[in-house]
Amino acid sequence: MTALSPPPPAIARAFRLALDAASALAGATAPNPPVGCAVLAADGTVLALEAHQGAGLPHAEAAALAACRDRLGEVHTLVVTLEPCNHHGRTGPCVEAILASPARAVWIGARDPNPAVAGGGADRLSAAGLDVAFVAGPLADEAARLIAPFAMRATQGRPWLTLKQAFAADGSMIPPPGERTFTSDASLDLAHALRRRADAVITGSGTVLADAPLLTVRRVADPRRAPRRLAILDRRGRVPCAYLAAAHERGLLPSIHADIPALLADLAEGGALEALVEAGPTLSTAFLAAGLWDERVVITKAARAGDPDTVETTLRAAVI
Repeated sequence: MTALSPPPPAIARAFRLALDAASALAGATAPNPPVGCAVLAADGTVLALEAHQGAGLPHAEAAALAACRDRLGEVHTLVVTLEPCNHHGRTGPCVEAILASPARAVWIGARDPNPAVAGGGADRLSAAGLDVAFVAGPLADEAARLIAPFAMRATQGRPWLTLKQAFAADGSMIPPPGERTFTSDASLDLAHALRRRADAVITGSGTVLADAPLLTVRRVADPRRAPRRLAILDRRGRVPCAYLAAAHERGLLPSIHADIPALLADLAEGGALEALVEAGPTLSTAFLAAGLWDERVVITKAARAGDPDTVETTLRAAVI
């Protein structure tokens, strides 16, 4: 980077803002990844901050540059969580928007994991004379985790699988008779936050028959514009049509599947980046046994009333 670039603390602050803006829209952008972008003046002043809102809408870089058009002459550096695209899709390449601006430098959080386009954006910007650099350390790790579902679909052909399990203090996953849950309000908030960031919820016929769960996002704000998928594993055709109709009325897109591979292939084909497995012990164990999970969230009810639940989150492997 040139001596005129914004100072490192300003770059780090701007990247933090871009990550937070993108994270707020995780689960609302499929089949595109969530991306945030900040535009900086040479002294580090943030001129604009934008995040990609969803497929077909402007990408974060183009939106941020458009937002500071009244101060375009001050534009010096873009800080973006994902490598700018260099190909035509439903919108034009972000690289072209950057090259059409006065920007002289670009800081990038994560490389584009799509094998067909990886590196193209950074290489083109560098070839055009812009200073291009990638962030490192914890911020880079956050950027990689943010696009991990997109990377999974691009490289493995399936959605990122988050497996949530809730256990009572005695190890049971079955709520007491007459109750739907046994976890705390904080744990319920977490469960709904996990559901909010997912493009699909996966459950089994046993859960549907036992609880008729709503499986909607209610306890946290949900920016998603498209209906969320509800994929039900039901080998024996036991799920009542009335439940499917009610799920549709709740704004979900329910579907029935005979096996896990077909279910995952259907979700990937439909553009799902992340699916949340919310099921009983049998189906949850099947996903674990098959190694079909990328993040596991285990909530354990405290043995003593009033104590907080224990929450353990495990990533199965490197995110990209």
